[in-house]
Amino acid sequence: MDEARARDVLAAADVLPGAARDARLLALGENAVFTAGDLVVKVGRDAGLLDRARRELAVAGWLAEAGVPAVRSAGPEALLVEGHPVTVWHRLPAPVRPTEPRDLAELLRLVHALPAPRFPLPPRDLLGGVERWLRLAGEVIDPADAAYLRERRDGFASAAAELTPHLPPGPIHGDALPRNVHVGVDGPVLVDLETFSTDLREHDLVVMALSHDRYGLPEEAYASFTETYGWDVRAWEGCAVLRGARETASCAWVAQHAPGNPKALAEFERRVASLRDGDATVRWYPF
Repeated sequence: MDEARARDVLAAADVLPGAARDARLLALGENAVFTAGDLVVKVGRDAGLLDRARRELAVAGWLAEAGVPAVRSAGPEALLVEGHPVTVWHRLPAPVRPTEPRDLAELLRLVHALPAPRFPLPPRDLLGGVERWLRLAGEVIDPADAAYLRERRDGFASAAAELTPHLPPGPIHGDALPRNVHVGVDGPVLVDLETFSTDLREHDLVVMALSHDRYGLPEEAYASFTETYGWDVRAWEGCAVLRGARETASCAWVAQHAPGNPKALAEFERRVASLRDGDATVRWYPF
């Protein structure tokens, strides 16, 4: 789905006060995200994302009832317009400052204290996209690297199923990064609710541990995260398993971009080499 197609769907949905051509495109990925006035509209890539869109709206309503600061929907249901799910949201005001790790920890504490909602949440399928991403990479990546990642995927999937959690399992955000928190005048607000799941709470915490170990998050920033949350997941014996699973998924995710992006290919090869060498100190980079 390109921008032109997304705008056609936006126009057909007729959910904005003005013309679709005047809406500003904020992002284009699995969803095209547009904004106009006080609204934000998400147009999904295909009809297969309709259930996820419906679940995201349900999550938003549930968080509102629970008093968790999160983005709020502006429409009661997900629409299916010309084969694309469409949801409407209230636009957040401009942030008052950049998000810090402690802001994320504050929200995760609230989410992790919640009981399961009345509607079902899926398990966190962290490794579910690996096969699709490797197939999208095609022959651009070394077949031996693809085979290696598939083997890692299977091994870590089995190991994760045997973990004994430290925290009681329950609702998680599923993609717990500072980029999914918006800091407004009233404090941090959780956004991008599509990956909400019911699983080990440790999934949400390993993300930041990996940000520290692989992506250069400063020690003091990571310490502010663990102090605000109240626990460091690295003290848990299962941390290495969830970290390994996430690293495997992160490598495969980069692979899908390799065919049209030499920098992505170089980063993919760097990441795989560091995993093969067992070197947890190799820095990973965006591309």
